[in-house]
Amino acid sequence: MRARQFLPAALVLAVLVVLSGCANGSGLRVEGADAPVATSTPVPSINRGFGPSETTTPEVTPAVMTLPEVRASLLAEKRLDPYFRQVLVGCTQIQRCLTRGASVDVMKSGRSQLVVLIHTIEKFVIGAVLMAATPTGPRQVWSLKAEQLKINPSRQGDLVVESQLFTLDDAPCCPSGRRVEVYRWVGGQMTKVSKKDQEGD
Repeated sequence: MRARQFLPAALVLAVLVVLSGCANGSGLRVEGADAPVATSTPVPSINRGFGPSETTTPEVTPAVMTLPEVRASLLAEKRLDPYFRQVLVGCTQIQRCLTRGASVDVMKSGRSQLVVLIHTIEKFVIGAVLMAATPTGPRQVWSLKAEQLKINPSRQGDLVVESQLFTLDDAPCCPSGRRVEVYRWVGGQMTKVSKKDQEGD
């Protein structure tokens, strides 16, 4: 009779011993309690070029403005370069004289600005403007007159401008040199911070 009474008690004691070995100190085992906590520490980038980078260049939302809006705003601008105005007035198909460039935030405003290239019908680039979106429409904040230029943002948020240098004897295919300039938004305006000219081959 006593053996029958001790059997359930011994069974309960064995179960308690097994469970106590699985405890984590508080009496309950919490799954994943010992797992490392994920952090959101950014990983520095090793990309040192001017190209796109996921970690060094912040993602810029494309500027919301159309080329017809840009053209209308430029033509209403009294300070527009006369040659730019001549090209835009005679341009009936806007895509033949204006091309969207990069969306950037060189003004550090949290809103993107748009680089727009101005070119002849033959696609010969004569300059560029930087347009900012405002409640009343696009507004020109900077312009540059240069031939066959390309503009890209740097990882520091500046604008890197590469243009071709032509002499009177140069054919459109064969410039005599090349110029690279860097522009930065300082004190409410774009300021040239460096320039380097290279002769052609």
